[in-house]
Amino acid sequence: MTTHKANDANSARRSRTMRIGILGTGAMAAALGGAWVRAGHEVMVGGRDTAATARTAAGIGAAGHGSLTEAARYGEAVLVAVPADIAPQLAKALAPALAGRTMLDCTVPMAPAADGPALTTAGGTDSVAARLAAAAPDACVAKVFGIPHESIWTLPRPAFEGAPLAVPFCTDAPLAAALTAELITSMGCAPLPCGGLHRAALLEAAAVFAIGVWWSGGEARHAFPAPALAPGAVDDAP
Repeated sequence: MTTHKANDANSARRSRTMRIGILGTGAMAAALGGAWVRAGHEVMVGGRDTAATARTAAGIGAAGHGSLTEAARYGEAVLVAVPADIAPQLAKALAPALAGRTMLDCTVPMAPAADGPALTTAGGTDSVAARLAAAAPDACVAKVFGIPHESIWTLPRPAFEGAPLAVPFCTDAPLAAALTAELITSMGCAPLPCGGLHRAALLEAAAVFAIGVWWSGGEARHAFPAPALAPGAVDDAP
């Protein structure tokens, strides 16, 4: 594919309008929902508190707002932006409405501990994403959008040091992977597939680690310099 054709393909991928339901009315729901509205997608906010749902929808310019069930049924993708400890129960209650859709799980399962935030899952293969998949087996789940602070999603096209933000995600479903990558690209970011849903616990742990570093006053990215920056690195050359 020539560069011209590649650019045309990328433009076409970014131009497709998706319908996305959002479960929740908090900071993450507003930040991601606003990013999707700016990218040209149609967003519906769903929540239990009618007034809060209306405020969030109006604040981001959403196409509409309604109940959690209405948001779950709204589009091909559904963002789960509720506290991690209640997300699986909510998914179970909404399972019929979620069938055939991709659940985008941005939750971070953590609680304060003596030496910083700690995972509230068992780790290993246990994750909120896996619990969501078990709660709504006829839906697909992608673990995504949980590592950056919500403020990052308020940027028009997140880019740092000349490169678009890389957004890691995990899923077992090819269609969910394609949808998630397309959505990430439409936001001006770079999709970073990280394997199947059994690896979602790694993303959740990475988010908890990064949050702990930020809370301590550190900078998480300084712990992950590119290998190419080391003197004499074998991958210095293009």
